Amino acid sequence: MLHGFQGHRKGRLRPRPRMSVIFWREHRPSVSGIAVLYRSSMADSRPKPANKTPPKSPGEPAKDKAAKRLSLEAEGAGEGAAAAGAELSALEEAFRKFAVHGDARASGREMHGKNWSKLCRDCQVIDGRSVTVTDVDIVFSKIKGKSCRTITFEQFKEALEELAKKRFKDKSAEEAVREVHKLIEGKAPIISGVTKAISSPTVSRLTDTSKFTGSHKERFDPSGRGKGRAGRVDLVDESGYVPGYKHAGTYDQKVQGGK
Repeated sequence: MLHGFQGHRKGRLRPRPRMSVIFWREHRPSVSGIAVLYRSSMADSRPKPANKTPPKSPGEPAKDKAAKRLSLEAEGAGEGAAAAGAELSALEEAFRKFAVHGDARASGREMHGKNWSKLCRDCQVIDGRSVTVTDVDIVFSKIKGKSCRTITFEQFKEALEELAKKRFKDKSAEEAVREVHKLIEGKAPIISGVTKAISSPTVSRLTDTSKFTGSHKERFDPSGRGKGRAGRVDLVDESGYVPGYKHAGTYDQKVQGGK
């Protein structure tokens, strides 16, 4: 039998069916499968509804960023103006100077009782007669919160109003407050009790370089100024003169003078 042909009962030869036909007969889909494929193809072919939201143009994100930046700048400008207005207040400036006195970690927004007493003492709010140190401490304890140890600027002004009534009894409440503010505005903490250098014969003898001897004397020049490295390190003298010779460099002058 020839390859690719198969015999027939009448003795005739007919070609063997191709593989695609055999595959279709063995794997042909059922009627239900064809219906599912038809529905899915029809659903895909239907026109999709148009998107109602218009697409954003490429320039719109940049506009949004610019608007946000302008709003932030406006807020920052408002805060800067408020801060500038606060800096113009001489009373608050004095409050902050006394609040940070003696405390490097203080922010200047709150004041301790110790600095409050110093402010009243340095600004002469305490006169020793109508206002005393005890009065200042009582007002501070009255104004501050129960669990707090500091007062804010608003509480500071309330405390000044309490002291103004005692400090200036012969004036009205408003005039008394203004007078107390004048005592404090533009003031700063007074630094007193700074250690001063003590001049005594013992100290002056120890610091007088003209009285030094030995190697210590070589570290200073006749004026008392240190020589630096030359006074600490032995440098080789290559001038040709022996140590201790005091007339170095005078030979030429003598020779020229003799001539």
